[in-house]
Amino acid sequence: MEFLDEVSYYEQRFQRLADAIPAEKYTWRPGEGVRSVGEVYMHVVTANYNFARMIGTPIPVGIDTKALIASSNDKAKVLQALKDSFAHFRGAILNVKDADLDKEIKTPRGQSTIRGSFFLMSGHYGEHLGQSIAYAREVGIVPPWTEERQRQEAEKAKP
Repeated sequence: MEFLDEVSYYEQRFQRLADAIPAEKYTWRPGEGVRSVGEVYMHVVTANYNFARMIGTPIPVGIDTKALIASSNDKAKVLQALKDSFAHFRGAILNVKDADLDKEIKTPRGQSTIRGSFFLMSGHYGEHLGQSIAYAREVGIVPPWTEERQRQEAEKAKP
């Protein structure tokens, strides 16, 4: 399913960026009342579990999506939660039968099909990846994929 490629792309970007940001910066926020670095990542984690539930796969026993935010300042827990939530969400996608893709479901934006909800999910990832990139740059971190590209370009430019 093509959507799995999209999910894998975002998972890799979130994981690499979250790993690149120093642990002491996970509490940084651009202003009062705005999510911190760690809270943005944990928001993605909770969304993964809630998206999986939305398309028919229950949240695993022992996962309290409301309590996850309490771990947002702990980089190791955030990295593990990202990994676990993306694995769970991939499993949920794989559980969807082709015949069910046009099944009507309730989403945060109203009624849609499972297939249609994939657009919602992809947009959500894009929104928060962009936010995470901006946060990273504000705390002095260049996204790893940008740094790699810049290094490659510098190598090519050498005489």
